[in-house]
Amino acid sequence: MKVSAWWALAFLLPGSLGAQVMPAFRPVTAGERAPSTDPPPLLRRVWVRPVASLLAPGTGQLLAGQARGAVYLAFELWVVTRAVASNHRGGEQAARYRELAYDVARRQFSSARVDGPFEYYESMEKFVESGVFDADAGPAFLPEADPATYNGSVWSLARRTFFQNPDSLPDQASPAFLRAVAFYQARAVGGQFRWSWRGARLEQDVFRGAIRSSDDAFRLRTNYLGVLVLNHLASTIDALISAKAARRSPAVPQFRFQANPEAATVVW
Repeated sequence: MKVSAWWALAFLLPGSLGAQVMPAFRPVTAGERAPSTDPPPLLRRVWVRPVASLLAPGTGQLLAGQARGAVYLAFELWVVTRAVASNHRGGEQAARYRELAYDVARRQFSSARVDGPFEYYESMEKFVESGVFDADAGPAFLPEADPATYNGSVWSLARRTFFQNPDSLPDQASPAFLRAVAFYQARAVGGQFRWSWRGARLEQDVFRGAIRSSDDAFRLRTNYLGVLVLNHLASTIDALISAKAARRSPAVPQFRFQANPEAATVVW
């Protein structure tokens, strides 16, 4: 075979095998060994790059010299930034509706602010007043009877649940009445947790808006956290597939010429 035929083989064979761009040719002396292009021993292990991507998306691809690793990493940073911002906004709105609830609807019943659980503020959103806890001024206990109040709605539910006839009170010593009272006392509010939005309906609307904004922000934060998990998994699976494919794929031929240009040596 002539020299020109060897040159044609050197240019066409790597392209037909889907090889990387061929390094520049240089003459080598007899007995010289071609430089090794193998990665370090640790990176040749299949599990290294997937674990790196699981911890920090994109790092497994970057260790393999794959540019798409930067995309995984940049997306991770963007999602983290959005999740932190959503969490901050949710916290701001939560502080706002708690402060508004105390300043407008609760201060008249309590001189010290004690925040309740989220379900408590949801009840404040739905009802104008909490109602009294005990409607009897004497020693006997009598639940709030007005169903338009929160406590009254709890007592109405207890009556429908435990009384055969919700419109008729049984004997106060009967098991049904005692169970209904226990149900009411476990759910009704009183003391420093009473509230009233009377004369402040506009403030209650602002309160509702703050609750919705806080809830939306925390829900969006949760969605971003879910996207973070998916990004970790996608990068890990991608790195695992690439690492296994690299081990199964044949070596790419590299051409090195001896001092005599009429002979060629294929180095794998």
